Amino acid sequence: MHTNRCARWALALSLSCSAVVVQAATVWIGRFPAGESAIPEPWRVQQLDERIAPTQYALKTWAGVVAVEAVAERSMALLGRPLDIDLEATPHLCWLWRVDAPLATADMRTKAGDDYAARVYVSFRVAPEALGFGTRAKLALARTIYGDQVPDAALNYVWDNRQPVGTFMPNAYTDRTRMIVLRSGAGDAGRWVMERRDVAEDFKRAFGALPAQLSGIALASDTDNTRERARAGFAEFRFVSVEETCSALDSGTKRDDRVPPDRSDE
Repeated sequence: MHTNRCARWALALSLSCSAVVVQAATVWIGRFPAGESAIPEPWRVQQLDERIAPTQYALKTWAGVVAVEAVAERSMALLGRPLDIDLEATPHLCWLWRVDAPLATADMRTKAGDDYAARVYVSFRVAPEALGFGTRAKLALARTIYGDQVPDAALNYVWDNRQPVGTFMPNAYTDRTRMIVLRSGAGDAGRWVMERRDVAEDFKRAFGALPAQLSGIALASDTDNTRERARAGFAEFRFVSVEETCSALDSGTKRDDRVPPDRSDE
C-alpha cells in the first residue's frame, strides 16, 4: 500500500510539473487589455508610405473578445511590434481574427490587387553572409524608400478573396515575402476563427535553411490598391510549444471560434 501511494504521488507530481512546463512555454505577444482605449506598447502603427492614408486601429470588445479593430478606407498601415522568440521552444503562432467580408476586387497575383481584408505579417532578420549580393542590393534600395522596417524575409498570412486555402506564393512586389492563404472568401466572415501556424516550418518551406531570427510581427487591413473599405479584428496572439493547445479557455477572456455574427456595432 505504502509503495503504491508513493508511486501515485510521484506520478501526480510528474504530471503537475509537466503541465507547468507546457503552460510556461506560452509567450503572449498580443493579449490586449479590457477597458483600455489606447493600444499598448510595444505595438505601434507603421505607415510605410506617408502619401497613403493609414488604416485606423483601435481597441474594442467585440463579441466577447478584447481585440484590435482595423478599419481600412482606401488605406494602408501596419500595426506591429518587435519580437525576440525562440522558435525552437515555441514554433507555433496562435491567434484569433475575423473580417466583415473579403475584398471584392483584390487579386494577390498582381500589384494592383495586392490588398487583403486581414493579414498577419511575420518578419525575420537573416545573416548578411547568407544573402546573395543581388538580394542585399534590392533590400538596400527598398530601405532607402521605405526605411529600416523592410525585413530580410517575411511570411504573410492572409484572408484572401479568391485564391484557395493553402496557396503559398511570392508577394506580387517582392520574392522576400511569401503569401500564405489561411482563409478565403466569405464562408467564415462575421465570426471569430482561431489560427495556428508552425512559423519555423513555414519559414523553412519558403526560404530553406537560412540562418534567421524572428524579428517582428504586424497585423493589417489594407485597401490602398483596390480603393475598397474593409474591417477586421485581431486578438490573442501567442507563441506556443508543439504540444500546447491554442484553444484552451482562460478565466479572463472569452474565446470562441464560432461566435455568431455581431450586429450590435454595425
